[in-house]
Amino acid sequence: MSTRPTGEIYRIDWLPGTDVLHGTCHCGREHTAQDPVEMWEWMLAHPQGHEPRGTVHE
Repeated sequence: MSTRPTGEIYRIDWLPGTDVLHGTCHCGREHTAQDPVEMWEWMLAHPQGHEPRGTVHE
């Protein structure tokens, strides 16, 4: 397991007044769920091989 920072930012917000969590992956994709375990599983698995926004391929 690497301890170096990856620069990837994952964000999960709780939507006040609800039981809903709103997650944003470092690539910009979004997901909502009521179950925190479901949210983290999506966050950590979403999607394999994607790259963050702003990545330029030459």
